[in-house]
Amino acid sequence: MIHTQSMRLQSGHEALVTRVVAPDGRIGLGFSFDLDATQARHMAMHEAGLRAERPRIAPVLGHPWETAWVANQPIAWELEPGFSRLEWLP
Repeated sequence: MIHTQSMRLQSGHEALVTRVVAPDGRIGLGFSFDLDATQARHMAMHEAGLRAERPRIAPVLGHPWETAWVANQPIAWELEPGFSRLEWLP
């Protein structure tokens, strides 16, 4: 299952966040500050193990999510209070 939502960042910018649930229950999350749903979906699919190729992104805002992704580090989703308020489909 794939579910994409829009959220407002603390900076006032908008972001798309996508959640993918694989058939075996693995969950992946992705984002786009360019409001590119395909980019967010491909990131989430990669994180869920459904897409081998890791998407490359060019940082847009210098946001910690971007720098973590580029550095191949875990993303600290909780840095954005709006993330915890997203409601995902079951």
